Amino acid sequence: MAAVVKDGTDAVGTVDVAVVDDDALVRSGLKLLLEGPTSGIRIVGEASDGDEVPAMVADCAPKIVLMDIRMPGTDGIEATRRLLAGDDPPKVVMLTTFDADDMVLRALAAGAHGFLLKDTEPERMIEMIRSVASGEYTLSPGVLHSVITAATDGMADPRRVEARQALEGLNEREHEIAEWVAEGLSNAEIADRMYLSVPTIKAALTRILASLGITSRVQLAILVHDAE
Repeated sequence: MAAVVKDGTDAVGTVDVAVVDDDALVRSGLKLLLEGPTSGIRIVGEASDGDEVPAMVADCAPKIVLMDIRMPGTDGIEATRRLLAGDDPPKVVMLTTFDADDMVLRALAAGAHGFLLKDTEPERMIEMIRSVASGEYTLSPGVLHSVITAATDGMADPRRVEARQALEGLNEREHEIAEWVAEGLSNAEIADRMYLSVPTIKAALTRILASLGITSRVQLAILVHDAE
C-alpha cells in the first residue's frame, strides 16, 4: 500500500474518501462506483450515523467525507458542523437524493465544501470529489440552481445594478468563464468548451474571484445571476 501523507493523498495522488450514510447498500454502491484503477479515489472508511463520524475520521484520516444529510441520530448537517469545528478536519461533501433549498443552504452554512445529488453520474461525481480535494467548492448543477434561487429570492433592482457594475471589470474571456461557472460547469468542462487548458481556467478563475472580492464559485454564480 502506498504511503499516505498528511493531506489524505498518497504519492500518486489518490484521494482517500470516507462515506457516511445510514443505508449499507448506498455505502456499498458508492464504493463500487467511485473506486477504480483510473478514478484516483480510495474508500478508506464508513459510518452509518453522524455520531460515528469523529471516531471514524480519527481512525482512517480521509481527505474527503461524503456525508448524507438525513440520518437517524445525529444528521449530516450537525455532524458536519461538529467535524469542521475540530483541528485539521477533512473536507465535507454533502450527498443526498434531493436538493431542497433550505437543506442546501443549511449544509453550506455548516461549512460543507460541496453538495452532490446521489444520482450524479459516476464520472461527474469523481471529478467533483477530486475538485474539492484540490481546494475548490463544488455543487451539482441542479443544486447550484437551488442555491441561486434561494439566495436571490426577492432580489431588488439595486442589487442587479451593483452586480452588473462589479462584472464590468472583467474582460471578455473572464465574463465567459463566469457565465460557465454560473451554469454549474467544472473547470475541466469550461476548459473543453473554451479550448483552453485546465490550469489556464484555474488561474483565470482565481483572478476573477480576487478582482470581485469573493472567495467561492457559488458567490460568483450568484453574482452572475444577480446581474441578469
